Formats: sequence, C-alpha cells, structure tokens
Amino acid sequence: MDPSVYLDRDTFVHRLDPRTKLFLLLGMFVLAFVFTDPLYLLGVLAVVLFFGYLARSLANLGRIWFILVAIAVVCIILWSIFGGGETPFFLFVEREALVYGISLALRLDSAILAAAIFLSTTRNEEVAVGLVRLGIPYRFAFAVSRALRLVPTMVAAGMTIGQARRSRGLDPDSGNIVSRTRKRLPLLVPVFVTTVRSTNVFSMALESKGFGAGSGRTYYLDIALDRRDVLVLVVFVLLLAGCISLRVMGYGDLEGFSL
Repeated sequence: MDPSVYLDRDTFVHRLDPRTKLFLLLGMFVLAFVFTDPLYLLGVLAVVLFFGYLARSLANLGRIWFILVAIAVVCIILWSIFGGGETPFFLFVEREALVYGISLALRLDSAILAAAIFLSTTRNEEVAVGLVRLGIPYRFAFAVSRALRLVPTMVAAGMTIGQARRSRGLDPDSGNIVSRTRKRLPLLVPVFVTTVRSTNVFSMALESKGFGAGSGRTYYLDIALDRRDVLVLVVFVLLLAGCISLRVMGYGDLEGFSL
C-alpha cells in the first residue's frame, strides 16, 4: 500500500491554484456546519462527493472508510444517549436526539472527506507556496507542509517494521480482532522512535543548509490564479451565500433538540 495521500491525476481539480483549493476547503468546513437538518447535510455531502468524483480521488476515501463509519456510529450513539427531544423513539431515546446524532455524523464526515480530497489533489509543496502567497510566513507554511508529510512517514515506517516482523515469522493479520490488536500494539514504539529519529535528522539537515538565514527566497513552483480559478471561486461563493441565506430564513434547522 502506498503511504502517500496525493494522487497524481490530470484533472480539472488538480490544475486549480492551491490558494483556490484552500479557500474551497475552508468554505466546505463552513458549509458543513451551516445546516443541522440531515436532509440538507446530505446535499452538502453530495457536493463533496461530486467534487471528489471530478478529482478522481474517491479511491483514497476507501482508505479511511473505517474512520468515517466509526465517527458516525460514535456520534449517533452518544447524542442518542445524552441528547434530549420531544418525541419518544425507542426506550429512552428521543427522535430529535437521534436525528441530531445523524446530523453531527454527516457534518464531521463531510469535513473529513473534504480534507481527504484536498490532500489527494494538492502536493505539499503547493500547499506551502499557496500559504506563502496568501501572506503566511514561510516558516509557518513550511511547518504545515512538514506536518502533512508526517502521517505518510509514520505509515511507511509502520509498513517497513511490519514487513520485518513478518520476515521473522510473526503474522499480525492472523487471529481475531483482539489478537490482531495485541500483535500490532508493539509496533507503536519502533514507529514513534523511527519518526522522532528521522525528524531529528531532518532538522539537522535544515540547519546545515542554513534554513531561514536569508530574508529573500525563491520558489521552484510558479502559481497564478486564472479565469478557471475565478469561475470556481465565484460559483462556490454563490453556493455558500445561498446556503447561508436559506439558514437565516429558517430552512435546514432541527427543532425540538435539547441538551
């Protein structure tokens, strides 16, 4: 399995300016929390999935399906137990509390899917350059870019260590879920040690090359907003403004729910 999240595709979404994709990502976070009615949130989820289809990045979503399902189940159970409402549904669970749990699950899953599509269509170098062009200090932009590389680095280290253990006769995929979990837990220590060691080596490499010594900086990537980016931003802003207007007018709200 390739630990990298980025998918090298020649699509309309990949060719967008990284600043445009950053604004779209932030806008999707806002859009996911505009409504509380699950029917409206299903429309938001459909927009996210359609964007992922255009980007041909839905293959990456299969790698996080367990996280999405786990978040949905936990949200529905917790809010059904601790939330309140006016309409009895089953035993001590009220209908409004159950619907709100579904609503929160759709919100979080939509935001996670939007972030996964962004990482699938944007290289780390583009993220750093896009942040700098937005006025963010380069040190902070570089730190964000490095943080995005951290998860693939840990996954790659875990895969390498797992293969080494398999070559010594340990099969972590055999047995029930408890047995598999017990076999995989010892991998955490060498994975974190390897990650910290590589981070330390990386920091020494930066110091040896004079990172941050000069005020001026040149960039290999040259990005620029074109008509395609302007069109996408205008359409999305209109969509976001329309959704916010509907919410202000009273649509997409969930009545009867209480904590």
